[in-house]
Amino acid sequence: MSINWQEILFHFLGGLGLFLYSIKTMGDGLQQAAGDRLRFYIDKYTSNPFLGVLVGIVVTALIQSSTGVTVITVGLVSASLLTLRQAIGIIMGANIGTTVTSFIIGFKLGEYALPLIFLGTMFLFFTKNRTANNIGRILFGVGGIFYALNLISAGMSPLKDLPQFKEYMVTLGQNPVLGVFAGAVITVLIQASSATIGILQGLYAGGFLDLKGSLPVLFGDNIGTTLTVIIAAAGANISAKRVAATHVTFNVLGTILCLILLGPFTSMIEYFQALLHLSPEMTIAFSHGAFNVSNTIVQFPFIGALAYFVTKLIPGEDEVVKYEPLYLDEHLIKQAPSIALGNAKKELLHLGNYASKAFDLSYNYIIDLNEKVAEKGHKTEEAINTIDEKLTRYLITLSSEALSQKESEVLTNILDSSRDLERIGDHAEALLNLTDYLQRKNVEFSEAALQELADIYQKTTGFIKDALDSVENNDIEKAQSLIERHKEINNMERVLRKTHIKRLNKGECSTQAGVNFIDIISHYTRVSDHAMNLAEKVIAEQI
Repeated sequence: MSINWQEILFHFLGGLGLFLYSIKTMGDGLQQAAGDRLRFYIDKYTSNPFLGVLVGIVVTALIQSSTGVTVITVGLVSASLLTLRQAIGIIMGANIGTTVTSFIIGFKLGEYALPLIFLGTMFLFFTKNRTANNIGRILFGVGGIFYALNLISAGMSPLKDLPQFKEYMVTLGQNPVLGVFAGAVITVLIQASSATIGILQGLYAGGFLDLKGSLPVLFGDNIGTTLTVIIAAAGANISAKRVAATHVTFNVLGTILCLILLGPFTSMIEYFQALLHLSPEMTIAFSHGAFNVSNTIVQFPFIGALAYFVTKLIPGEDEVVKYEPLYLDEHLIKQAPSIALGNAKKELLHLGNYASKAFDLSYNYIIDLNEKVAEKGHKTEEAINTIDEKLTRYLITLSSEALSQKESEVLTNILDSSRDLERIGDHAEALLNLTDYLQRKNVEFSEAALQELADIYQKTTGFIKDALDSVENNDIEKAQSLIERHKEINNMERVLRKTHIKRLNKGECSTQAGVNFIDIISHYTRVSDHAMNLAEKVIAEQI
């Protein structure tokens, strides 16, 4: 029999491409319909591992990507917004939630694929209503999934009569370890566990594989899907690496357990297949769900042991940057507005410490070019933005309460000062990015320029700290002393500009280095301006 390999290959690749695109489109529609605060919900509703499992299931079902949810979880742990134990619960739930796609496929809506694509297109292109557009994405995605599976199935159909292919499928069915390996490799290559399972459903429905041969491929798929998470955690902190290690450990242990019990597990699936009259596609979906639910039930009591294991496997401690405010108690706003205002001032100082730290890190990065320093700087800037945003919301809510005129003035000053500190963080971030640019362009400063940078940095960082100290202690004398020091920094900038231009004229410094040197000292004077604003508010409050 003659096999048209080109037709088979084109059908398979085209179907696979359409499948992956359709999964993404459907996930986008579900995610946008649910709103854009999924990351917030992951953070908020995971106070214990059990809630984490539930959140993992729901969010994965919405965005149609267990990998995506796990990557978000890695980011939250990296930012110290989640503990490792909470993250383990989310990972367990994400594995269960990813079975939704395989159950959708199990409904066998292939004959309705094209009408669904048409209907989805109508919702997408002939209405501007956001809800209708999201429904269109979902319908188009579902239709595309089934049409893609039809293409893959039609393309692979001739392989049924190929002796070599039959022989390989028999070998795969007789060697569970080979099946696990095949499932893991295919998922790694495709980077979509749903696609691997969709192909497996087609193979089982087409009689290419029996159930006992299909299940190890299904187990291997769960191992292969961990690769993206490992990559996401590669450049993250120790806590994030532990989350990735937990994901791998959880899926590998579940696979080993199910391989050991492959006979009983297969018998259980066959029993439910007969009892519930499941189609071949739905049988694989049921198997996928049973595997992940069983794996979660068995390992859930040992979350503490899993956390202990990966902590020993990846030892060390992170320098944690707290992304959350420390002093903003919402209950105090109604019950004790004056105390709430005092807490807001404490939070302002907390924010100020991060602004000062971000500025110091930006200078250290210029001098040492250490990537870890830059990473800390970027994380600190994220913390500044988060705290500034929440402090601003807190103060706006507090402003509607019964405050005295003096308290209202203090509130306004805190609000303005918060913005000044956020701007210092922005300047620090800009300096980090500028240093990255200098590295890429191999721009180097002369020894004289570096010494001048050190001088103006020392004056500026001391200025920031003293301005914050004057705010903390309501020290009007220190605040007034900063006025002259602020003038000194501005004068220093003008002198440094002139001396640097002289070096340029003498050829002691490159033109590009000269331009960027001036940019850096300009950032420093702008930072001192924002710090001076803090001191001026201390002075104004005393008048």
